[in-house]
Amino acid sequence: MEAFVNYILQFGNLNKQQTDFILSKAKTLELHKEDYFSEAGKIPRYVGFLLDGVVRFCYYNNKGEEITHSFIDENNFVSDQQRFESQVVASEYIQAVTNCKFLVFSKKAWDEIGNTVVGWKDIEHLILKNCLLKTIERRSPLVSEDATTRYLSFIEHFPGLLSRVPLSHIASYLGITQQSLSRIRKNIR
Repeated sequence: MEAFVNYILQFGNLNKQQTDFILSKAKTLELHKEDYFSEAGKIPRYVGFLLDGVVRFCYYNNKGEEITHSFIDENNFVSDQQRFESQVVASEYIQAVTNCKFLVFSKKAWDEIGNTVVGWKDIEHLILKNCLLKTIERRSPLVSEDATTRYLSFIEHFPGLLSRVPLSHIASYLGITQQSLSRIRKNIR
């Protein structure tokens, strides 16, 4: 819980009464590896703060291939925020890559926080902006770089994930085949 409170306090000032209220609206959720936090075709149920583990955002392209477009690890928010807020069906999956533990907020709880805690909407906006900037920062170099450089960037941006994430997911994230990733890894050693 302390990690969550420290995270949100980076984006605004809240007193103990406010943080206690926010925490009172949270539940703990544990997922096993490969379980879904959110699924395409269903309305997202939660906004989560990842206390332990790694998740990935993925979808299926028009050829039926699974594409991983981002990873999130500990002490970060996890949500399909736009669809959660508007309560419409998701078009992508959020899947546990490892066993995961979250603090989660239902739509009702999230709205109660927004309607009760003075300044929460501003904090929420800054958190969302931060998450979006991180995603763009991590994805942008992948568009213009060759596969080896993309892999080296992945190692730089996600040093702790290499040993925790299946190579198939990393290859998908990098936009290459698993065989190509194996060759790149072999040539780097």
